[in-house]
Formats: sequence, structure tokens, C-alpha cells
Amino acid sequence: MSVGLRALALGLMATTASTAWAQAAPAAEEPADAEAATKDDVVVIGFRRSLESATNTKKQNDQILESVTAEDIGKLPDASIAESIARLPGLTSQRLNGRANVISIRGLGPDLSTTLLNGREQTSTGDARAVEFDQYPSEVINQVVVYKSPIASLIGQGLAGTVDIRTIRPLDTKKRVIALGARGVDADLGRLNAGSQQFGYRVNGTYVDRFLNDTLGLALAASYVDEPYQIQEFNAWGYAGNGTAASPSLIGGNRSFVRSTQLRRFGFVGTVQWQPRPELTLTADGFYSDFRDNQIGRGIELPLGFGGGFNVLPVTNTTVQNGVVTSGRFDNVRGVVRNDPAERNAQLASAGFNASWKGNDGWSAWFDFGYSRTDRNELIFESYSGTGFNGDDAVPGRVQGTSPADSIGFATGNRGSVFTNQLNYADPNLIRLTDPLGWGGGVVPQAGYFNDRIVRDDLKQYRLQVAHEFGSDFFLKSVQFGLGYIDRNKSLVPDEFFIRLANGATSLAIPQQYLLQPTQLTYLGLSPVVSYDPRRLLADGILTLQRNTNNDVVAKAFTISERLLQGYVQGNLQGQVGPAQITGNFGLQVVVTDQGSTGPIFVNNTQSTINIGTGYVDLLPSLNLSARFPNDFVVRLAVAREIQRPRLDDLRVSLAYGFNNASGLIEGGGGNPLLQPYRANAFDLNFEKYFGGKGFVAVQLFYKQLENYIFNGRFNFNYAGFPPPANVLPTTPSIGILNAPVNTRGGEIYGVELSTTVPFEVITPVLTGFGVTGGGGYSISRVRNDRNEIQEIPGYSRWTASGTLFWEQYGFSVRGSVRYRSGFLAEVSGFGASREVRNAVPETIVDAQVGYDFGKVGPLAGLSVFFQAQNLTDERFATLVNNNPLLVRDFQIYGRRYFAGASFKF
Repeated sequence: MSVGLRALALGLMATTASTAWAQAAPAAEEPADAEAATKDDVVVIGFRRSLESATNTKKQNDQILESVTAEDIGKLPDASIAESIARLPGLTSQRLNGRANVISIRGLGPDLSTTLLNGREQTSTGDARAVEFDQYPSEVINQVVVYKSPIASLIGQGLAGTVDIRTIRPLDTKKRVIALGARGVDADLGRLNAGSQQFGYRVNGTYVDRFLNDTLGLALAASYVDEPYQIQEFNAWGYAGNGTAASPSLIGGNRSFVRSTQLRRFGFVGTVQWQPRPELTLTADGFYSDFRDNQIGRGIELPLGFGGGFNVLPVTNTTVQNGVVTSGRFDNVRGVVRNDPAERNAQLASAGFNASWKGNDGWSAWFDFGYSRTDRNELIFESYSGTGFNGDDAVPGRVQGTSPADSIGFATGNRGSVFTNQLNYADPNLIRLTDPLGWGGGVVPQAGYFNDRIVRDDLKQYRLQVAHEFGSDFFLKSVQFGLGYIDRNKSLVPDEFFIRLANGATSLAIPQQYLLQPTQLTYLGLSPVVSYDPRRLLADGILTLQRNTNNDVVAKAFTISERLLQGYVQGNLQGQVGPAQITGNFGLQVVVTDQGSTGPIFVNNTQSTINIGTGYVDLLPSLNLSARFPNDFVVRLAVAREIQRPRLDDLRVSLAYGFNNASGLIEGGGGNPLLQPYRANAFDLNFEKYFGGKGFVAVQLFYKQLENYIFNGRFNFNYAGFPPPANVLPTTPSIGILNAPVNTRGGEIYGVELSTTVPFEVITPVLTGFGVTGGGGYSISRVRNDRNEIQEIPGYSRWTASGTLFWEQYGFSVRGSVRYRSGFLAEVSGFGASREVRNAVPETIVDAQVGYDFGKVGPLAGLSVFFQAQNLTDERFATLVNNNPLLVRDFQIYGRRYFAGASFKF
């Protein structure tokens, strides 16, 4: 109950709204410019203006939506899009390297929402569909809208919601705008690795203008970021034992690093609009992001409770608390010193063209074309060193356990474990390039691993709409008819190698010229470790590559294709029923999907290539109604059928199978290109009370009946047409078993969201400038897996909340923000960059900002300055085993981040 009260007590940052190409919402009235106001006028600017605009747009729109807008051109209210979105009611984010990265909507993970750019579906930099929002610089984005209820004309809608990222439309601006901005950043953990940085910067510029008697508009915006992120990580291999007095839980091993990341990102947006005649508007826009995330992680891996196979002696001197060994000592431990660089490079390009015609006879039409492409290379380079090559396999004739070993003491608590050690891991005379634990099999040393994942994602889309307005005398205000077509292809190519030592050596000294300043592991209680950049050793031939041709590597490759034909009809309503004005829409969207996958299959260790696919049709009716009463009370009802196509990597065809003598069946595992989409029936009911155009209080009730969900499972599969495995009997049925993602019976998720924006001047003029905007959400998830058991779903938090308390007047702006989410199932990168889910603990993140705007007159006219602090309480990201606070799997410290900057608008 205390968690619930805490969540409800936190607020939300609400901001302004926009709509997709499918339906234009009434624009919120813009405040007058300062020079146009009389001396008695109060001109609302900045954050307060964005809140007022949000209030009016929410009030006028018939869809249930949330949104955030730039306070001014080129100035979103947060350092990233994801941080801004995560403050909206019912939305949460998961952090990656300390920055908000992916978004969950209403308790459903990022795989169940869709992201659009200017109304067009986007490719993704990950293996699945979910967009990683740190690809989009906040400085070049004008608005972000989150649709919680669909309409028939919204193509590309998600099941949880649809996120539409909007860029500037130059013909919508009133005058020329030239804006420049810069900010510096300080990562307060300092420089954790040799060669890393503590300070960084970002710069941006925007130009918007109109020509030819305001019939031609041009908008250009660019941003460049060069910022460091520093992370202190604890990671446990897991825990031995079962948590009983007879077999208490014991840390199985340690794999902890300090990680330094340098993010360099260039973003560019360009838009040209031309209105050759009043009824015709042509718009061409483009977006480009070049994202380069260069990391280095250094630390040590220690086999402990799982180390019996590595000759580690049983734990001694133990203390046990609540079924967990909280302290003790391991002897004969041989650690693996790790120097692991990682590079994540992605180029995202999107372009579109829209031709819109609106006649004088009530008819209108538009055509839209969009193209999106992502190219990503993600390299994970592991490099191992230690006291010598000994291996964990018994090799005849080889003496094992003769290299120096350590005695490791440990103490386990709710922040993970801290250790003591005896050896000096920073001594290059002791620590050598080798395979300390014989991970390569104990004969030929594996001194590391080189894993490069190459992803290509290509998407083309076409849309056409015709609409007719009937005028104010009809309850049916207008109708829309539309067609859409999407052609998407995504592929992943794994490029993996074993790292070997030059000339077949079993160990090599690290040459002096490659040694860097030792890396401190004081936060773990351990001594420093030797440091170097293995990329230099590889370039100079000290380390070499040997391609990994094992089937499990080849099986990671896939090519996915999707072809979607969409059609819709939508009627828009407006009329009077008693005291209430009724507005809304109803319609039907039809989606015809054809999906297929090409990839390898393995039978008797022999590779073949096969293509498998399926098709299906979905009918998606929707209804949105709003009843607007004279006392500023609005009631909204939304009912819809919703779908979300499966994760793209779940559709991969890659299969490995054989004949199981015990069951007499063919059994295998892999992806499932026959998956059907997630499907749900959704119901929303909103009650909203507005205070003019300045604020509101809203209660949102929602219910989703999930008819279809997707979990990893075990199900019957028809192997007819596949090459038969060895030893198969003539009487063996073609129907066998496949372990792969499978459609399940679904379940339900339902909840309530509260949101409000209250400028305190509506209470008393004495508090003019002060206000609060906030909200919280509570939801229940009951989703069933393939065994008909209720199972937790990734990204789901029962409680979510956020809030901002602000004061903005006389040019000054001060605000503090909090966002909270209860525990959730987090998706993390596991062994070999594979996807794993772990139980993450609750998070409360606190940010603050102060600023001053010099206004539009005087020698500093157009200048604004600010100081911002993020993660003021240094909130960690942590995951647990079995939700036991003493069984910490991950514990990551990101530190605080401080920004100081200025913007200038001509």
C-alpha cells in the first residue's frame, strides 16, 4: 500500500500534442509574441506555454493521447526524447548506460508499441521492432505524441500505443527563426578508464524561413553530441544452492567492470514545403542520424561458487543469513582480467514526400511516400589475461593448477558483493595474455572473442487518402478513405571469431608500449587491474582472429520480409445531444499481412537454406467518442481492436532439429516464421475536468483483453518438406516438436491513470508562475504462457508515476522533476549479446533545472541560459534473482550528470 501511495503522490510532466498525417487535430491557440502584446498583457512563454498548449490540445482532440513539445524551437524540455516521454502518464523507460533508451506504455513492453516519424513507420537499430529513442536528438525534434487509443486512419498503430515523432513544418511558423544552442556536460563519476572523458558537449542550430509570399518554407536543424557516460557495474554469474539451511545460496562468480562510453551522434532534419496554390501543399522532409557509441569495459571475472570445474576450493569461513552465504573465502581462484571494447555504430536515414490537396467543394486528398533505412554494426570484443594458461579440462600430459592462484574473500549484501584479494592484477609481469580458465577447451588457448553483428533494416511505405466534409448541418462531419502499403526487409549477419595468440603461443606478455594506466576497482574492494586496448594488439598481429564456423553462430543469421496492404474507412462526428457536444470518429481498418523468413536449418550437422512464411488478415474496428459539457467537463470513450506484429527476430526461420529416440518424434528449436500477431480488444474511459485553457484533472480507465500473446514455448510443428534427420523411421510422423516463440491464449491487462496540470494562479493570483504537473498509473497484468500459467511480461511495472513542480516568471524558470516505476522485468544483453530478461528493482529518478530568459528586448535579447542536473540521487539500476534483495545479479551505478548551456534565438 505504501508503494501505491508513493506512486500516486508523484506527478507527471504533461506537454503539447500533435497528430499523425492520418488526422489533423485542432491546433492550440498560440500566445502572442512579446512585441505584439500591450504593456498590460501577460505573455506566457517557455515551460508554462507548453503546458497550456498541451491542455488545450488534449481538450480539443478526440483521441486519447499524451505528448511533449519543445518549449521553443530546438528546445525540448529534457536532454533526450526518451526522458521527456517517460514523464507522461502510464509511460516508463528503461535505462541503458545511464540514459533512457526504450519506452513501455501501460505496462506493455517496447515490443508492443510502434514508432512513427512524421506519421511514417520507422526502422529500428535493434534486432526487433522497438525503436531506441537515443537515436533521435531532442534538439532537432519539435513534438512527440503518444496515441493511447487508435483510429482507423492511423496506419502503423501499436497495441500498447503509437509514438509519433514530429519535426518542424516551416509553413506553420509565423516568421523567420534562427536558433543556436550549446551545452556542456559533466559526468560526476570522473574518468573511470584510461582514455575516457569526464566532460562533453552538444551543439545545435535551427533555421526556419518562408519565401515567395509565404508559399515556400524551409526548415533545417542539426545537432552534434560528444558526451561521456561512466558506469560502475557489479554482475554475478548467478548463485549456487537453493536458499535452504542445508544448501544456502552462494555467489557463483563475479563479472564486474567499470565501463566508459563516449557517445558521438550527428543528427540532421530538413523540410521543404511549397504551396503553389492555396489548395495544394507539397512537403518533402528528411532525417539522418549517425550514432557512434564507443565503449571500453575493464574488470575481472572470478569463478567462485560455480568454480569447482576450475579447481576452486570449497568456500570456507562462511556466514549465513536468511539462507544466503553473506561472507566467506574462496581459495585457489584464478581470475580472468578483462579488457573489452565495444562499438555500436548505426546510421538511420528517413525521407518522405507528401502532396496534399484541399478543394473548395469539401473534397480533399493526399498522397504520402516514406522511406526508412538503418545500418548497424555492433562489435563486442572480449580480451582475456591472467596468471597463466591452465584450463579447466583434464588434458593428458599437461600439468594443471600450477599458475599463481588467489584467495578471494567476499561479503554479499543488497548492493551485490565486495571482495578482498591477495594478487596484484595490475602487475604486467604477473598478468599475461592467455586463456586463464581454458574456455577454449584447454588445448588451444582462446584469448578472447570477437562478435560483430551486422543489421540492415529497410522499409518503404505508400499511402493515399481521399476525404469529404459534409458541413456543420450533418452529425457525420466528414468521411475518409485510405490505402497503405508497407514493404519491409530486415537481416542480421553474425561475424564471429575466436581470439588466438600469435604463433600458437599459450600465453604472451603484454608489450610495454600497449600498457595503459591500471583501472581502479575500489568500489568492488579489489586491487587495480592491468589495462590495454586489444584493438591495437589485434591491428599489430599480437592477437589474431580465427573464424567461428559452429552451427550456433550461423543459426543467428536471418532475413525477414513483410508486405502489408492496409485499407480504411473512417467517419468523423460532430453534433449536439442535450447539453453535451458530441465529437469523435468511427471506422474500420483492414490489414493484409504476408510475412516470410529465409535462413539456415541444420539436420545431422548439415546446413541447408529454407524459406518459410505465412499470411493473415485482421479487421480492426475502432470508435472514439467525446462528450463535451458546458462546465468544461469532458467524458471520452474509446473501443478498438488492436494488433502488434511479432518481434522481427522471433520470426527468423533458423532451425536445428533431429530425431529423438525416446519420444519417437522429430524435435528442434529456433525461430517461428508462422507466428500470428499480438491481438487485443481495448476499452478506454476518460473523465476530464478543465480549468479554462490553463489546467486540468483527468482520470483514465483502460482494459485490454489480450486474445493472443507470444512467449517462448514448446508446440507441435509440421516438418513435412524439410530434409529428414538421420535415424528417422519410415513410420515417424511429420508432426514433431519445436521449441520456439509461440502464440498463447493471451490474458488481460487493465488499470487506471491519473494526470493533472494545475498552475497555482487558478487558485490565487498570489501564486502566479507556480504550478505542478503530474500523474501516476496503476495496472494489473494477467497474461498466460503456453502452459496456461500467468507469467510476467517484459517492461511491466504495476506502479508508474512522474511529476514536475515549477516556477516560471520574470524570465526565471525553476523546476524539479521525479519519475518512479515499481519493479519490472528488464531486458538486458546476456552471454554472446543474446537477449535475457531479469527482475529489476524499483527506480526513483530525480532531475532539476534552473534557467533565465533575457526576453526579446535589450542587449541580450534572444538569449537564454540554464543549468540542469540529472539523476540527483544517483539512482542505480539493479536486478535480483528470485526477487531476493541479497541475491543481486546486476548493480549499476551511473552517477549524476550536470549540464550548463545557453541558446540564442534571432
